[in-house]
Amino acid sequence: MSAERTKAQLIKDLHSEGFDHVRVVAADGLPEWEKRLQRFLEAGYHGSMGWLADTFARRADPRVLWPGARSAILAAMTYGPDDYDPLAALIQKSSGTISCYAHNRDYHDVIKGKLKQAAGRFATKAGCDVKVFVDTAPLMEKPLAQAAGLGWQGKHTNLVSRDLGSWFFLSVILTDLVLPADTSEADHCGQCRACLDVCPTNAFPAPYQLDARRCISYLTIEYDGIIDRSLRRQMGNRIYGCDDCLAVCPWNKFAVKAREAKLQAREDMKSPPLAELLALDDKAFRSRFSGSPIKRIGRNRFVRNCLIAAGNSGDKTLVPLITNLLLDDAAQVRAMAVWALRQIGRDIDIDKYRQQSIAAETSDHVLQEWN
Repeated sequence: MSAERTKAQLIKDLHSEGFDHVRVVAADGLPEWEKRLQRFLEAGYHGSMGWLADTFARRADPRVLWPGARSAILAAMTYGPDDYDPLAALIQKSSGTISCYAHNRDYHDVIKGKLKQAAGRFATKAGCDVKVFVDTAPLMEKPLAQAAGLGWQGKHTNLVSRDLGSWFFLSVILTDLVLPADTSEADHCGQCRACLDVCPTNAFPAPYQLDARRCISYLTIEYDGIIDRSLRRQMGNRIYGCDDCLAVCPWNKFAVKAREAKLQAREDMKSPPLAELLALDDKAFRSRFSGSPIKRIGRNRFVRNCLIAAGNSGDKTLVPLITNLLLDDAAQVRAMAVWALRQIGRDIDIDKYRQQSIAAETSDHVLQEWN
């Protein structure tokens, strides 16, 4: 069977599994992107994500990750929101805003199963070896996808497609078979800077550059610590991720709504009340977010985020829930409970709570919030 026909059959099979677009590129190194990643790391923009530096060599060249790799198949699956507007959700101050990609099942589980099925059939028919990846290996998926012609990295550093917009997940199949490569995609951002201007924390030092240390997605998901006081107000009610730069992109008028049922939004994930979330203990958190990517960050980090949203809400009905968390086992929860109480408890006897809490407090972070 010819390489062209083999490729065509693989693409057809991936489409049957629910993938919306598939492109192929040679599994070569990415020297220009290697330089960009190096500059990103040298600037410290990766924050606490030390694994980016630790796996630098493998990210720069798929053949370091797997020496036998000859072709990379990039597959996109959409998760576009239906009737949900992420920007409109920011107005609902007493509710939390969760990034659209986390409105249902964990995409790693959903996509990897489908990818493995198609890749397995492909390997059997073509007599080749394959490896599948869904955002879990040191691969620069977005540069590979741009080289394959699936889209381009916009000024917000996310991948944008003329056909799909930017609401889609990327996955990769590496194979030791040489397949015909597709043409790379050009940049179509033009003079637009909507994504840069909408960012509430000014996380873009320049177009095509992201300082993760100021990015709300990083702060609420990857960062496990006390969020800088200067950034908390700008976080608003975003409790898991941030979709602002995607939501304003003009190319998303071409976005495709999620076809996979497990990626379609659950109603209880759209703007959940903060009052419900602040009451979650570890068991309740795990139960509520079972099968969700939110479960990965753990209850303490999630409640920390919800307390920042509560502090920004101005909703005094949340005060009893906040004060209950002043004695929580987790220092980051206690610290943000203090901050939230100070934000919305202007006419409350805060000294009373301070005296009750500070006597037994051992965390410098919490003491700094009180003082």
